[in-house]
Amino acid sequence: MSTNYLWSTLTNKCPRCREGALFTSKNPYDLSNVTKMNEHCPVCGQPTEIEVGFYYGTGYVSYALTVAYFVATFVAWKVLIGMTFDMDDNRIFYWMGTAIVLLLFIQPLLMRLSRSIWLGWFVPFNKNWKTEPLEYNERMNETLKEQ
Repeated sequence: MSTNYLWSTLTNKCPRCREGALFTSKNPYDLSNVTKMNEHCPVCGQPTEIEVGFYYGTGYVSYALTVAYFVATFVAWKVLIGMTFDMDDNRIFYWMGTAIVLLLFIQPLLMRLSRSIWLGWFVPFNKNWKTEPLEYNERMNETLKEQ
């Protein structure tokens, strides 16, 4: 049974079959293995690193997620607590401190989510993955991994 794109991305599932786990450890707070991925999807065999240096682009995704996080927390703080931008109001510093501390705690989740989003942009879902074999992609070059 396949799930939708959003759910499979949020749960770090393979974008091709939407069933296999992308990461070797289910716990994102296992910090020694936070970004360690299976070489291939355990269900459909899709390679997770489709070219050398493929995940360098996740920095852009992670940056966008972090900006969205800061905007969302700022709006929530402004609505719930209220802030003004005058010299006597220092509540913005409380928001910044709280947002930064929370960001440190959710960073492993954001790192995994950015990898899942990035891979999902390049590997399309195939509802017939059981009957249709993996297509060879010129980026899946085994000799480049050895260099």
